[in-house]
Amino acid sequence: MDFGLNEEQEMIVKATRDFVRNELVPHEREVEDTGVLRPELYRELKTKAIAAGLYAANMPTAVGGAGLDAVSWVLYEKELGYTGYALQYSCVARPSNILLACVGEQRERYLLPAVRGERIDCLAMTEPGAGSDLRGMKTTAVARGDEFVINGTKHFISHADHADFVILFAASGEEASARGPRRLITAFLIDKGTPGFTVRPGYRNVSHRGYNNSILEFNGCRVPKAAILGELHRGFEVANTWLGATRLQVAANCLGRAERALDAAKQWAVDRVQFGQPIGKFQGVAFKLADMAMELRAAELLTLEAAWKLEQKTASDMDMAIAKLKSTEMLAMVADEALQIHGGMGLMSELPLERIWRDARIERIWDGTSEVQRHIISRALLRPLGG
Repeated sequence: MDFGLNEEQEMIVKATRDFVRNELVPHEREVEDTGVLRPELYRELKTKAIAAGLYAANMPTAVGGAGLDAVSWVLYEKELGYTGYALQYSCVARPSNILLACVGEQRERYLLPAVRGERIDCLAMTEPGAGSDLRGMKTTAVARGDEFVINGTKHFISHADHADFVILFAASGEEASARGPRRLITAFLIDKGTPGFTVRPGYRNVSHRGYNNSILEFNGCRVPKAAILGELHRGFEVANTWLGATRLQVAANCLGRAERALDAAKQWAVDRVQFGQPIGKFQGVAFKLADMAMELRAAELLTLEAAWKLEQKTASDMDMAIAKLKSTEMLAMVADEALQIHGGMGLMSELPLERIWRDARIERIWDGTSEVQRHIISRALLRPLGG
């Protein structure tokens, strides 16, 4: 089993790391203080990311992306995770790979412009009354002749404020099941500005300042049948193609932030002197560092294993769930312990730790809560045994 990186992977890590440290990190303080990623700064950094070949690196070369293999992509995502979401996700966008389901004219209108950075996508699943329970969504798409009429509300929709179009999931019918009627879901591509589609400001939250969520309202919004992404009533099949990779992306981002927090804690343990010696000499601090390093190593190996399986086309939902669960919970622990080692200074905005600590909290919620991941894992363990 070879754990070494090949020459190309080392180049990807270095190029991404250099871009993040030199181009993005210098703007962290501004985004944190203002809660805003200035439009002119966004355009400047996005242009630089495209020029550096880092934009849409998750997409295959056949559509103009970098075509990174899954392991290289995870290494790239880890480096991007070093800085805040507003900078790394907005300026170095990775279009949802669900767009690979585009066919015909959809490719020219949505997929290819998104890869080139000319259009921005956002994904709308979550609703006020339906978060993890996608079958419970209330947003409907009712066929009327050659159109669908869409009504409903989505919330917590990331970066919808500067997206050009939305990938919307809506209930389009029902089917019988052992537990009674079950909603059928269809995915749609809908341009911002379509009559009956309104984007409203979302909620203020503690995580990822400058990376906003929005509320999407659909009131008699009419879209043609050509707006269907994938097949009618087959939205779950389209979503499942996307969800696993996104959970791996979250896991990889968490690795980058945890490594930054651990590095800061190690340096503080060496530099901070109390009672006549560096605090790293005290077991209470040294053992924390040991546990942090162990948890980070375990999460990284699980994430890389899932990426390798993804590349081999042998990855299961359980593999993705394990990587996401371990990495997000590891980040919470590492961020908290790093802050504890720094004492009161860790809570001050002069250091990045309080941001990392705040940002860590959302990772155990979005893209499937920790409880959802545990459900996926336990189901995979028990079902083969008839449980």
